[in-house]
Amino acid sequence: MIMKKMSLKTSIMTALLLCFGISFSNAQSKDEKRKKRPTFSELVEKMDENKDGKISLEEVKGPLKEHFTSIDTDEDGFMSEEEFKAMPKPKGRRERSN
Repeated sequence: MIMKKMSLKTSIMTALLLCFGISFSNAQSKDEKRKKRPTFSELVEKMDENKDGKISLEEVKGPLKEHFTSIDTDEDGFMSEEEFKAMPKPKGRRERSN
């Protein structure tokens, strides 16, 4: 009887630790994916609908759309690679350098 209680407790503790470990591991990998800032080439590949090699206000999506006019410093209607690189990083986000 005592052995059964010990085995049951051990099994429950093992299962809880395993679940916690998996949850923690998944949370870390999601954070790492989210923190990586895309390159300009990746943005062009995803957003350039007319395949002209440029990103216009009509093509841009997400938070970049809200800030497009401040990013497009030369006001030509397109986001250049230089403008993208000069864009400030979002507040509260730090990229890790490994």
